This record gives sequence, C-alpha cells and structure tokens, in this order.
Amino acid sequence: MTIRVIIVDDQAMVRAGFAALLSAQSDIDVVGEAADGRKGVEVSRSTHPDVVLMDVRMPEMDGLAAARAILSPPPGVVHVPRVLMLTTFDVDDYVYEALRAGASGFLLKDAPPADLIAAVRVVAAGEALLAPSVTRRLIADFASQRPAQRKDPSLRLKGLTPRETEVLELIARGLSNQEIAERLVLAEQTVKTHIGRVLGKLALRDRAQAVIFAYESGLVRPGSS
Repeated sequence: MTIRVIIVDDQAMVRAGFAALLSAQSDIDVVGEAADGRKGVEVSRSTHPDVVLMDVRMPEMDGLAAARAILSPPPGVVHVPRVLMLTTFDVDDYVYEALRAGASGFLLKDAPPADLIAAVRVVAAGEALLAPSVTRRLIADFASQRPAQRKDPSLRLKGLTPRETEVLELIARGLSNQEIAERLVLAEQTVKTHIGRVLGKLALRDRAQAVIFAYESGLVRPGSS
C-alpha cells in the first residue's frame, strides 16, 4: 500500500527537499504541504494522510498545538494520521509534550535521508519511532522535571501481570521487540502479544506513550540502567 504523507514546515527548502526525497520512493506519496501548523491541520483534514511530518517550531500555530488538533479530531472525523515530529534539537520540551499528546515519535532534521524514509515507514506501520540514544534521554529528562503532574499512574500498573510489567520496563529502556525476546527468552511474537496487552490495559496509543507512562509511573527512574 502507498503511504500518504504531508509535510508541515515553515521553511520552503526543507519542505521541497523532504518532498523530493519521499516522492522518489515507490511506496510513498506526498499529498500535501503546509508552512504553519494551522494550515497543516487544514491540509491534514482535507487530504487524509497516513503520516504527518510536523516541524516543532512554526509561526501562527506551533507543531505541538497542530499535533494536538490533528490527534484529537472533532466528531465525525474517522481517519486519524500518525504524527512524526521534526526538530533541529535533540532535546526539546515541545517534543516531549507532543509525545504525550499522541505523536508517534520524532526525528532530527539533519538525520540521514535513509533515516527519514525509514521513519515514515515505521510510523505508518503503527510503530513508534523511539531512538534510544535520543528519545529515551529526552523523555527521562522531562519526566523527572514533572513530578507535580503525576496522577498516581502506578495504581494502573497493578492491572499488569509480572511479565507484562517486565516487558513495559524493557520498552522504556529502549529495547526493540527482538531484544526483549532475547532478554526474556521468548518468541518475538509472544513479546508482541504482551505489548498489545500492555497498551490495551493501560489505554495507551502506542510505544511512545508506553515509555512516557513507565517513567511517569516510577516504574523506570530517569538515569537508571
């Protein structure tokens, strides 16, 4: 299936470069562009993309507000795309908030072209883009700064089995499904089943929100290994 993508960035050259790169892929179709968040929301609702590449910092409406609007559509909107945040910095408060709002991950603008293409495919497939070297540190840093926002999510951990809790902890530490399977001596399909149950029981959208939940619940402590 072809992955429908829109690009929301206030820099015309960035939009043009990303569009050219992605359009050259046989399985990706760039169906729209926007120069600010407000227009991005409009384009998203009119083109029904699978993935929205969203810049963090823009005029009119920033990427965070736009991501929230796209991921919390008005009644009657059936199709909700995945949002992949684009940022110039590897640590950005907006990115953390966007992940909490339901974005599926983020990518640095200076990432190699192959990484951008792979990121679009990963997010379109329903996975979260969580690079352990960057995203886990970002989430840990900001989660540790927000103890006042916690609403005792640890109580929800009680609904998980010991194995599901273990899987959630390993997700938060940045391990892939294959790595979790090797660590726990399980089949990779079994790990996927556990992850599905964790997300369902905790009412989480995807892996990104699972990582945030693990830190905010205290299951994983910032800086722990």
